[in-house]
Formats: sequence, structure tokens, C-alpha cells
Amino acid sequence: MKAKLIVNRHYQIGEIDKRIYGSFIEHLGRAVYGGIYEPGHKTADEMGFRRDVIDLVKQAAVPVVRYPGGNFVSGYDWEDGIGDKAKRPKRIECAWQSIETNEIGIDEFQAWAQRAGAEVMMAVNLGTGAPADAKNLLEYCNMETDTRYANMRRENGFEKPFGIKLWCLGNEMDGPWQMGHKTAEEYGRIAAETAKLMKWVDPEIELVVCGSSNYDMPTFGEWELTVLQHTYDLVDYISLHQYYGNQANDTPAFLARSVHMDRFIKGVVAICDAVKAKKHAQKTINLSFDEWNVWYHSNGEKLAKWQTGQPQLEDIYTFEDALLVGCMLMTLQNNCDRVKLACLAQLVNVIAPIMTENGGRAWLQTTFYPYMYASLYGRGTTMRTVAECDCYGESIPYLESSVIHNEEKRELTVFAVNRSLEADMELALSFEGFGELLPVSHVELYADDLKATNSADAQVVAPVARDLSGCKGAGQSVSLRKHSWNMLIFRY
Repeated sequence: MKAKLIVNRHYQIGEIDKRIYGSFIEHLGRAVYGGIYEPGHKTADEMGFRRDVIDLVKQAAVPVVRYPGGNFVSGYDWEDGIGDKAKRPKRIECAWQSIETNEIGIDEFQAWAQRAGAEVMMAVNLGTGAPADAKNLLEYCNMETDTRYANMRRENGFEKPFGIKLWCLGNEMDGPWQMGHKTAEEYGRIAAETAKLMKWVDPEIELVVCGSSNYDMPTFGEWELTVLQHTYDLVDYISLHQYYGNQANDTPAFLARSVHMDRFIKGVVAICDAVKAKKHAQKTINLSFDEWNVWYHSNGEKLAKWQTGQPQLEDIYTFEDALLVGCMLMTLQNNCDRVKLACLAQLVNVIAPIMTENGGRAWLQTTFYPYMYASLYGRGTTMRTVAECDCYGESIPYLESSVIHNEEKRELTVFAVNRSLEADMELALSFEGFGELLPVSHVELYADDLKATNSADAQVVAPVARDLSGCKGAGQSVSLRKHSWNMLIFRY
């Protein structure tokens, strides 16, 4: 099978905000307790954080982590998780039917994020919480004033503010499963009042307002229109959430879900711009795709209630899951003119690329690799390409691709997935306006078995280096194996 990818130096989509490679830690399952935090583990630091996990997070250069939820945040009192740990209350946690010990709160999490090299994307409770709670949390985190909550932070041992600049106004508030579930009108009003208070306290923060919980919600579209009518002048982003699964065991259809993701993004962009036009606004609302992933392996699991840190939603990912994650990352890159923030949900143990054993090893799922390489090498300008290839089904191209130009490094990085389950692809690359390009590397993720998985004992699915020595000149050609993820780097 033949395909062609044309790249012209003058045609660009936009600059990538590195925060599209963000992730997510929620107080759920073993994400926190047994994931990032395990006092007594042989790698634990003085605060109880697993250094082996921190090293893997840093290996992927995760730039931002959303916290503390998720559904969890809609019943969370942030004051439970600050100050003397011996005095922190244990609470029943209704979102995930667990017991929250509050050993970890914002005091500790911001310290973990610093150690992991990540920015905090803080969510506030607009389910059972009120605008004043969000304002007080912001004062605690960011203010240097001689006032109650700033002084409370100082009393807890943190003289300098945390300086958190990215805030989510609640979570999935149109979902009936959400504590404090609201109508669009109810949420739009409370989000606007919360945003107003928060920006009075710290005008430098960026705010994310909740969009619909996913594309298939009956509220989708009308929710965004109503919420933005209330909040457009006060917020910077609107959120999107979407998970995909292969419950039908139809791999070709599953690998096409990134096309659906692209249509979802463009639909929300259209809604944002319709509100902009109606309001005669100058500012543009951008997108925060702050929950996305493959999630279906753990659907329907039954767990004992009111436990702390029990395994929950620990999907073991297959090679085909990694292929779709790679395609979804390319979709985010190709929409970087409007998608400025994104969070792979989640980071450790819970539907995650990084897994841990309690008291034991940390290991990498199949999905870690396309995520890591996108984060490391997908920084720069996304080029507007022309792709020519065959399609299947409902006009699904066999080739999924993105091209990133890093002008500082004088590099072009091509990410590509061959969706064909039967045929290798001969991909012709036409680079215009860059001069002579020299091949640097070709990294491939491939497995014969689409259902292959990794474990602590064996990295069955792992990247390998392939030979690019025969690929030279302005017109270049490279072979992509059937059902493979690839990263090609060229330098000029």
C-alpha cells in the first residue's frame, strides 16, 4: 500500500502548548495511595512519595497534572487535606464509594508536582461546594497577603505561595452521577460567580469551565452554549472529556475513533466561535481536553465499598490500545491552534500508562510509549499537511499522521500510524522549503499480536529503533509496518 505526506514550510496549524501533554491524578483507587505515595516503600522520599514513579513521570516530561479530580472533587473539602496529618479527618467518599484518609492534600501534592517537574492544574468543588470555598483555596495557594488563608498556609509550613495558575471550575457538572449535578443554567451562574471572585483575588490565573461530560451526553451542545453565555468573558478554556473502548472487538473501527475525536473538537470550536460572534467578543475561548484515554477493560468491575487505596479501574492496556492513544495524540497536535491543554486520564495505576506494585516495582504499560515520545518530541509548530492514502469504512484513512517543526533544533518530527491490519505502507514524504533533510531516527512500536500487553515481568510491547539510512533527499520514502506506530525525525 502506498501513501504520501506533503509538508510545506509555509503552511502551519499553530504552536503547540506543551501542556497538551498533561495528565491527571485523582483520589481514586491506587492513583494516590499506593501510586504516587507509599511511605515505607524502598524508593520513598522523606514525604512518602515513590521516587521510582517520579522518575517515570519525569522521563515522559509531563508538564501539568490535573488534581484532585474528577468526580472526587465534587464532594471534596480542601481544608481536610492541609496542616497536621494527625488532625486530618477521615471521610466517606461518595464518588468512588471509598474512605478518604486525607493524608495527601494540596500541601503535599504541590510538593510532589515540583519534584516531578509538573505544573498543578487545580480543580475546585462546584458540586457540593460554593464560590467562597474556591476563593479561599485560591488565597491559600497563591496570596502573600496578611490574611486568614494565606496565613493558614504559612502556619502549615509554606511561607511562599504555591503559585498555581491553572484552575478548573468543577468537573462534569452535567453528569447525573456527579455530586451536586446541575442544569446548564445553574452551573453557568455558579461558574460565572466563582470565576469572578477568583479573578478578583488573582487576575493572572487561567480558568477552565466545564463542557459536557462527553460527546454522547444529551446535554451536549446546548450545555456549552448556555454555560458560555454566562462565563465567556470570565474564563479562558472550556473542557472536553472523551474515552473510547473496543467492547465489540472491532479493531478497525476502534482505531478510527481518533477521527471521532477530531470531529468532537471541531464541533466544540464551532460552538465557542458562535458564542463569540453572538457576543461581538474580541477574545477567543480555547479548549482543554482534560480527560481522554482508552477505557473499557475494567467496565463492570465490582468492588468492596468503603476501602482506602484498593485497586480500581486498573485497565491492562493492549498494543492496539497504544495505537489508538498514538492516534489521539496526533489529533491533539493537529488541533493545537485551539486545544491548548489536555490531560491523559490518568497517570498512575488508574487507567494509566504507569503501574505500580504495592511495596514492589513500577512498570510501563503499552500506552506509555506514544505518550512519552509525543511529549518529548512533539514540541514546536504543527504543520498543515496534505496526506494522500487509501481509506476504509466511512472514509477512515489508513494513515494517521502529524508533523511537528522544531525550528530551534532544526528538526521535523513525523508521527505516523498505519491503521491497516494486513498491509505494510510505503510512505512517500515530500518536504518543501526546508532544504536538504537528513534522517536522524525512526522509532517503531509494533507487535504481531494486537492484544499483547506489558507487565512488571515483561515489556512485550516496547519501542525499537529502525534503520533510516536509505531515506535521503527532498523526496523520501519510508516503510511503515502494518498496524504500527512510528516516529521519524529529520534534521536540516
